[in-house]
Amino acid sequence: MLPKITFKGNPLTLVGRPINIGSKPPDFRVASQDLKEVGLSDFKGKIKLISSFPSLDTPVCDLQVKEFNKKAASLSIDIVVLGISKDLPFAQSRFCSLNEIKNETVLSDYKYSSFGLNYGLLVKELNLLARSVLILDKNDTLRYFKIVPEITQAVDYAAALENLELILKNPSVAVSQGLPDHCKPCEGVVAALPKDKVKELLTRLKDWTLVEDKKITKEFKFRDSVEAKYFLDIVSVIAEEQGHHPTLTLMYDKLKVTLTTHAASGLTDNDFIMVGIIDSLGG
Repeated sequence: MLPKITFKGNPLTLVGRPINIGSKPPDFRVASQDLKEVGLSDFKGKIKLISSFPSLDTPVCDLQVKEFNKKAASLSIDIVVLGISKDLPFAQSRFCSLNEIKNETVLSDYKYSSFGLNYGLLVKELNLLARSVLILDKNDTLRYFKIVPEITQAVDYAAALENLELILKNPSVAVSQGLPDHCKPCEGVVAALPKDKVKELLTRLKDWTLVEDKKITKEFKFRDSVEAKYFLDIVSVIAEEQGHHPTLTLMYDKLKVTLTTHAASGLTDNDFIMVGIIDSLGG
């Protein structure tokens, strides 16, 4: 379950995939200030301090970028500092130019909300990112993660930098083992899972139904068509990044999700990986 946050005391809803310390979070797609697509893999081999914030047009966010830019000037070359918001790349470029932001890479999640969705940081009511600081080590393992409970308040800079120093002393640790969180590319001959394996995996799932021994399906119910369409859009973004192609059927306040692996003409591990991802999004 994603944490609760507020805006001036009023509750807000975070949406996306929950991530945990010790795990290896998903990659993401954001835009650079010259509109090029950038992802986590572009900073491979570096310790990554990622600072997310709602908008550069607010004093707290303005300060957040300036402070981390200032701190980044004295950090090890093994560390890269990233700032991510949903401000347009043009606005970010103008801000960075006016304020001489040269030590921090400021990126935009405006196009896909990919960072927000993959890290559970998209604020549903505002369509902005929550305020947070994350640190991923050289193996892309999540070592530090703090979401600010009240979005108008500043991050704890001291705590973030203290943890960064600790991670620098031990820059890579083993990833905690768990279920895969990314679909495997379908290459060459892809075999469907045996029926007994499918039935065994189904016993671990909630409300998913086997259809014709080749598909699994689940119906999600919402308050209205707007909520159902919102969930459809979230699933679409994640599925596209996973290279999976579910059938999504919108029926006013319901969304029916059907999964199968077309290359195998049946069910594969990828379908059950997608189940885990979709169920983690809520609905």
